[in-house]
Amino acid sequence: MNDPVNFDIPKSRTILRPRRLALLGTVAALGVAVLVSAPGSSPFHAASLIAPAQAAETAATPSGFADLVSKVKPAVISVRVKIDQDNDKNAMLQQDRMQSDEDSPFDQFSRQFGFRLPNGMPNGMNGMPRQRHQMVTGEGSGFFISADGYAVTNNHVVDHAESVQVTTDDGTIYTAKVVGTDPKTDLALIKVEGKKDFPFVKFSDQKPRIGDWVVAVGNPFGLGGTVTAGIVSASGRDIGNGPYDDFIQIDAPINKGNSGGPAFDMNGNVIGVNTAIFSPSGGSVGIGFDIPAATAKLVVAQLKDKGAVTRGWLGVQVQPVTSDIADSLGLKEARGAIVDNPQDGSPAAKAGIEAGDVITAVNGTAVKDSRDLARTIGTMAPGSSVKLDVWHKGESKTVPLALGEVPNERQAKATTDGKVQPDAGTPRLGLSLAPAGEVKGAGQKGVVVTEVDPQGPAAQRGIQTGDVILNVGGKAVANVGDVRSELMQAKSSGKRSVLLQVKSADATRFVAVPLA
Repeated sequence: MNDPVNFDIPKSRTILRPRRLALLGTVAALGVAVLVSAPGSSPFHAASLIAPAQAAETAATPSGFADLVSKVKPAVISVRVKIDQDNDKNAMLQQDRMQSDEDSPFDQFSRQFGFRLPNGMPNGMNGMPRQRHQMVTGEGSGFFISADGYAVTNNHVVDHAESVQVTTDDGTIYTAKVVGTDPKTDLALIKVEGKKDFPFVKFSDQKPRIGDWVVAVGNPFGLGGTVTAGIVSASGRDIGNGPYDDFIQIDAPINKGNSGGPAFDMNGNVIGVNTAIFSPSGGSVGIGFDIPAATAKLVVAQLKDKGAVTRGWLGVQVQPVTSDIADSLGLKEARGAIVDNPQDGSPAAKAGIEAGDVITAVNGTAVKDSRDLARTIGTMAPGSSVKLDVWHKGESKTVPLALGEVPNERQAKATTDGKVQPDAGTPRLGLSLAPAGEVKGAGQKGVVVTEVDPQGPAAQRGIQTGDVILNVGGKAVANVGDVRSELMQAKSSGKRSVLLQVKSADATRFVAVPLA
């Protein structure tokens, strides 16, 4: 059988030749330095004036990564899996997506690095109909974290795998079993039995700085044992993968097959797990994303102990606090997470958290936005006692509570689009309203939007016919008079916007509407 070919390679195949790289930060090692000194002075004295600067620059720039690579490379493995696509609809859907020539750049985040088809040809590219019961072969990377064979990789590398094989740096092939997976962070723990002396690496205890050197080792395109280098480009990246996104961005080239491989600092510690790339072309363009070591350590520890991950649960639907929302609530800064709706029976509801409250801190640590809140709570164990700083009806208070456990894998939902959407009501907003009780199917609470002027401010905020306004400025409304009264109150108080709680279908949210 011919070697398999990546089936998401474009039909018009291009071989990329290496580009010549410029060496940065070297100290004129290839040139000739000429010292000019004043009459009677010593040239050695002139040289001593620049030597410290040269020495500092040389020390700051590694002469090479060979020593580091020889230390860590034996702990990195290639991971090969087989998936019966006839029994796995997800694999089939992934295959169809990768065959598309119309994928957007965001589809190229490579959630399934390196999947291949048998017979050496991409399915759908050789003119033959898809056969049933084909085995999809996937390739990724991983690394040992203990001498007894525990190794880390990505969930999407081993997800739904019927068999898992790993190849070590010396070419030895072992069978591995999946200990546990966590789709929410895209991490998986696998175990190779039979030996107690595998080379392994450790997670870093320090968060990398932007600009630090980073070395990635992995199995791109099935080549195995490939080393690339670059720097940490950014941190705290949210790529829309899930509520716990907190990726490290690196520019060390990673490609399909690097998934699950480690990124090292200069001490040989793992700072992140290579997980995704942004690539309009499908290959590396210098934008890769790593799961931080701090996250990986917490997840892997739970996978090893329990085979699964449990997370703390507040039971709130939240959204970011925009400047308009902050102004309408009297907050000095647009920070924190505003509660759209506490879920019935949740820890938040039991503790008295209400819709319209803004959670500004957890255990004294400021909350930046709704996603930051989700990440913070998600790192805590169910049953943990926490103290929330809450902005409640113009006053700050502290709310103690015990976190629950995420029921049925449901997670605290964080709205992250950053844009305030549907809204209603201020004078001359271009809305017609009616009590909810007078409109069939609208319920008994609030006022229903019966008509929207498409050129009005409310329409620009996304208000639609059928939306229900539940409260205005923190007070429940039952008729048009209530709405008008609260709007006038907000305006007379000098506020530039008023906060509305709006219900659409089964979801509620808060929107700040400018007061014209």
